[in-house]
Amino acid sequence: MATIRKGDLVQVISGPSQARGGDRGKQGEVLEVLREENRILVQGINFVTKHVRVGQTQRGTKTGGIETVEAPIHISNVALVDPETKQPARTGVQVEEVTKDGVTKTVRTRVFKPSRRAAKPAKVEKAAKADKAEKAEKKPATKAKAAAPKKKDDE
Repeated sequence: MATIRKGDLVQVISGPSQARGGDRGKQGEVLEVLREENRILVQGINFVTKHVRVGQTQRGTKTGGIETVEAPIHISNVALVDPETKQPARTGVQVEEVTKDGVTKTVRTRVFKPSRRAAKPAKVEKAAKADKAEKAEKKPATKAKAAAPKKKDDE
């Protein structure tokens, strides 16, 4: 079962950052999945410049010129976005066997795995930092500072 399908929201997780003109960190909707190539076409991501030869359409209008279009991006470079948290998340497949009218059917559903970052509440981290700061204040002066001779001003 494929984890990424048409219509899913994905985020680019590798490649050049946005500061360098890349797409890392951007989110977009999957327009097309190319299974044989392990690539997907994402709306608003991975634009390339194409030079199209001038030709004529059936109506007589001329086509061609320079166009910017979305190019496929490899599936390993994107992560599926959890619809609840709007953050990239890992996914798994939950398999259930459902029996209805004597017929057993295997149902596979996509499940978003909880993030490791979300496991730690923010309050616990703040409390740990506060405790660390208190311990730093209570430390006694080092031996070198305590044993240093006092300077006398000779005038």
